[in-house]
Amino acid sequence: MSAVHPRRGVIAAAGLAALTLAGCSQDPNSVAAQAKAGDQKGYVSGDGAVETIAAADRAEPVTMAGELLDGTPWDITSTRGQVVVLNVWGSWCAPCVAEAPDLQRAWEQLQEKDAPVAFMGIDFREDAARGAAFVARAGITYPSLSDEAGVLILRLQGKAPTVPTTLVLDREGRIAARVNGPVGASTLTALVDDVVAES
Repeated sequence: MSAVHPRRGVIAAAGLAALTLAGCSQDPNSVAAQAKAGDQKGYVSGDGAVETIAAADRAEPVTMAGELLDGTPWDITSTRGQVVVLNVWGSWCAPCVAEAPDLQRAWEQLQEKDAPVAFMGIDFREDAARGAAFVARAGITYPSLSDEAGVLILRLQGKAPTVPTTLVLDREGRIAARVNGPVGASTLTALVDDVVAES
């Protein structure tokens, strides 16, 4: 049995890691590549699976700050005490475009009930002007953060692996529910109502 020289093993491992990273960055099916293409072709989102997390099992509160599509600064700490809906989207993502009316409908229904709820979109991997144009065209009235660099979703504790993803945060800012893929208005309002009713 031949032994592998430690230095050679490290070099081989480093080479393999570099090849793996290069392969990922060149993958035409990656979310980043599809966002860059902007043609909505071949996009595969989540299947709409719903995950709820018991209060005792929730992680630390989400921390996030950035600029809205109009350049206004925003910090998630301003929403503490409210239930928060975060929707990760992009106008280049066909399922995101399809679910937009349902999100707006849910927002309007919750406003009519005067629910202690805030909505915030996270416009992923596109410039703010393009995102703002879609929001205006789609009649979306709740705000969205600009995440052209794709860094804000890193604050979501690994819970936003695909676009679209919708998260419901409890009043402390902890992730209480997730929909991985497009969400309907009735599903979202039911999830939000459950979290509102916790306290």
